Amino acid sequence: MPRTPLPLRRAAFPALVCLALVLTGCSSGAADGSGASTRSDTRERAGSEESGSKSTVGTGRSGGSRSAPAVPVRIDIPSLGIDSELMRLGLNPDGTVEVPPAEKGMTAGWYTGGAVPGEPGAAVVIGHNDTRFGKAVFHDLRKIGKGADIAIHNDRGAELHFRVTATETVSKKAFPTEKVYGPTNARTLRLITCDGAFDDQGHPVDNLIVYANRS
Repeated sequence: MPRTPLPLRRAAFPALVCLALVLTGCSSGAADGSGASTRSDTRERAGSEESGSKSTVGTGRSGGSRSAPAVPVRIDIPSLGIDSELMRLGLNPDGTVEVPPAEKGMTAGWYTGGAVPGEPGAAVVIGHNDTRFGKAVFHDLRKIGKGADIAIHNDRGAELHFRVTATETVSKKAFPTEKVYGPTNARTLRLITCDGAFDDQGHPVDNLIVYANRS
């Protein structure tokens, strides 16, 4: 797992955190049973058990003024039997991106630094694969197929639908930051979780990314 900043040398991307690198909490439990990485001291101060490496990413937004949009509150993936509330995830005091705490592994989270689902830009939803408590909300995400429906429910009662266009498993050392977080005028959704083999600390070495567009 990268422990140092991974800068994206593009002026269009403000200095935030590489969200994909926060998913170190997915664990086989073979290391210390905590489901967390070796940076747990920092995360405990931040009020979260898990966090990640700093980097430079974009917000995924297309820019321009926006009146207050609706807030996403639930994600539903019928083909996988996933139906979860959505936490709001921001930044920890140390500048790392929040992830759902291990004890809420069955709850996904919407990263508020990206776009609002249904608005122009790339919206990002994070979910654990596994935690020390067992299987988590996105454990079966690798089974999702192209064309699968993903529904996002917001706090105004609307139900927004997205269709999966592609999936990709990538090394956490070579995460496609611009592809995932880059500005776009399309109304897109990205789901991210851990995937792949485990390293010697019991953490998956890859991320699974699901790409979807508003249908």
